[in-house]
Amino acid sequence: MAANLTAQNAYKQNSVTTASPGELTLMLYNGCLKFLHKAKLAIQEKNIQEKNTNLQKAQSIIGELMSTLNMDIEVSKQLLPLYEFLNRRLIEANIQNDVAIIEEVEGFVTEFRNTWKEVIRINRQQQFGQGNSGQI
Repeated sequence: MAANLTAQNAYKQNSVTTASPGELTLMLYNGCLKFLHKAKLAIQEKNIQEKNTNLQKAQSIIGELMSTLNMDIEVSKQLLPLYEFLNRRLIEANIQNDVAIIEEVEGFVTEFRNTWKEVIRINRQQQFGQGNSGQI
């Protein structure tokens, strides 16, 4: 089992090391969604420490997304206040143990992730031609 975990960790590390900036952003969105899901489960199980840990991880990812914005680009100026809003909502969800707030944030992050996934798909299609249109 330890060898299997080592292989999984090596694969994850290699995935991050070789990912394009667009793929890294997609990984951040997916990681955020994973931690939000875990936080909701922790609230339902009344595991306050686990909820806190996972919401803080989600907040760290939102913070990382904020720090990577290029403010010379108009869309970044629009995303920054949205990310700040999500961060505030996560703080409120943590204080209030509120699954509904987490689900609200999940909705936004899912939309961002799906949009970003589509941007990557279109970019690959333009870069490599029509033959690579299916997978990300």
